Amino acid sequence: MITPRMDSVSLIQSKIAQEIGPQRYKVWFKNATQFTMADGHLKISTPNAFICGWIERHFADTITEAARQATGQDLQLSFVVDPRLLHALRKRQLNSQADFIAKNPNRVAREHRHEDRVSYPSSRLRGRFDDLVVGPSNELALSVVRRIADRDPAAYSPVFVHGGCGVGKTHLMQALANHLAEHHPDCRWLCVTGDEFTNGFIHALQTKRIEAFRQRYRHVDVLIIDDVHFLANKKATQEEFLHTFNAIDGQRKHVVLASDSHPKLIGQFSEQLVNRFVAGMVVRIDVPDYRMRCEILNHRARLATSQPVPQEVISYIAEHLQANVRELEGALLKLIMFSRVAHQPITLSLARHALADHLARTQRGLGLDDIDQIVATYFGLTPADLHTSRKTRTLALARNIAMYLARKHTRMSFPEIGRFMGDKNHSTVILANRKIERLLAADEIVARQTPAGIKEEPLREIVSRIEEQISRQRTTQSPPSSSDPVAQDAAVERQPRLAIG
Repeated sequence: MITPRMDSVSLIQSKIAQEIGPQRYKVWFKNATQFTMADGHLKISTPNAFICGWIERHFADTITEAARQATGQDLQLSFVVDPRLLHALRKRQLNSQADFIAKNPNRVAREHRHEDRVSYPSSRLRGRFDDLVVGPSNELALSVVRRIADRDPAAYSPVFVHGGCGVGKTHLMQALANHLAEHHPDCRWLCVTGDEFTNGFIHALQTKRIEAFRQRYRHVDVLIIDDVHFLANKKATQEEFLHTFNAIDGQRKHVVLASDSHPKLIGQFSEQLVNRFVAGMVVRIDVPDYRMRCEILNHRARLATSQPVPQEVISYIAEHLQANVRELEGALLKLIMFSRVAHQPITLSLARHALADHLARTQRGLGLDDIDQIVATYFGLTPADLHTSRKTRTLALARNIAMYLARKHTRMSFPEIGRFMGDKNHSTVILANRKIERLLAADEIVARQTPAGIKEEPLREIVSRIEEQISRQRTTQSPPSSSDPVAQDAAVERQPRLAIG
């Protein structure tokens, strides 16, 4: 049983490398990405949330097709974070990831081969409204987006949806695009990510097709851009997007954007763009509460397996994983695979045994992923930038703040933080903490590069704004104690009723 499975995984990886090329495969898959296949499922484990999100957004279709060619069947994909893989990352690979994001628009020729089309084929987008579990954390965002999906003349524009990694922003954007394609075929829509817009713009400049680019983006009824914070620190791209936004808004059409942070907390965004974003509907998707996490797990369990998953197992996972939907799904899928391989029914005892290491490592790594993303977004960078060995003034400041906040808000040791931040020496983390503490104590002014030039501001204010965002990101309803069933039942009764959309 094991040998064919391992052969299939190797064949899938080989076909992915053939499709995307050896350079891109080395940057994103080699060393630190792990594939596991069992009974119609393919789990892709990655070392942190940034790499996980990047691979899911850019390579999900490639992986699906490679798996189909290698196995002759359509496998259900699951993208999860496994901090144990961090040690396999190489400094050179981290630098390559950052360089690839910033300087490699050549892949646009492939990704935009349908460049003259107004909208992408709906088969490319996996999110559906029917698959969304609706609760207090996302019902406002869903309501606002559904009005655009239903072509309501009174729908808001622009709509800016923000929230942490793995809370469902991309799913919501894809669901909007799919609904428009299926129910409003005459609607001209375009759904891209911030980096696709950036690379498309660069490609248009290089090939002298800027007018075609503008025709493509400025004459749509609905423009959907996920990860719009990727435009930060790119002055020319921001100017082009500003003109695109004005053209669409001037026609009373709709712009829907998604980001990890509130527009005012995205560093190196032009003031004109921020003002336009906040003039519309800015809505946050929060971390799902305990009741909603149970609903999500029950919904995913019905889709993933015919084997019943006891409610006590659902409650166990929901209590111990509170950060995002992706982690919930990853833990559930691991448990289902473990049950099938071990030929045992899913029980609470089995769940505790199968997920013990996963829960321990995931809980310790989640805080760092959150801090990593929030700090990077604030400074107009990516987490890949923070993990490199480059030392520009802005990058060094952001990296030092990330290390300081990681030590302050997580239980991780200096060596663990160093490994997470690109295999830095523990002494580097200690020095970064001492430096930030000294500057905070002296209420020092620090300088950083922005598209408008050098900006100086008190470090205390920067740290305060970032910590406010971290606090919002990590806010979740504390689950009731599993040892007190009466309190647990009472807590569940106090929760509002939810619906699966």
